[in-house]
Amino acid sequence: MVNERQGLWDFALRLYGAPGVAEACLALQNECDVDVPILLFSAWLSKHSVALTEVELSRIDAMVAEWREEVVRPLRAVRRRLKNGPYPGPTKETETLRNGVKSVELGSEKIELAVLEAEGEKVISAGRPAVDATKNLALVLRHFHSAHTGAQAAAALATIEKALTTL
Repeated sequence: MVNERQGLWDFALRLYGAPGVAEACLALQNECDVDVPILLFSAWLSKHSVALTEVELSRIDAMVAEWREEVVRPLRAVRRRLKNGPYPGPTKETETLRNGVKSVELGSEKIELAVLEAEGEKVISAGRPAVDATKNLALVLRHFHSAHTGAQAAAALATIEKALTTL
């Protein structure tokens, strides 16, 4: 079990930094529209032996959905666009700007994680009996991508689950 004092941000950094996890998260984000902070949040709850219910996940997602849609995703879109243009980019100057936008985007995800952590603390402290929480990641995938998921999504989840067991 993860140390009770370890916050979601620190946990997310450790998990995201594990071999293959960043690539797996980005694949799920790009191909299945998964919100990576919610995915990392669900993994954090798993380390606390807390399984999310569909109702809880929907409620918690609704709390951060506007933030994600109006702040995080637009920042991500600008950062991505700056990688190859528009004119006068890409240049050294536009790359500097892109890195600044990347930092702001990360800050916006950190704010989302703080909201998720506060809600997660309530779920954890509810004192539910310990349960098998390994289904949290799959639940998040289904929540964001209700269509049948392919082998690549399954492999991405397996990579994250494997890394989760080493934390």
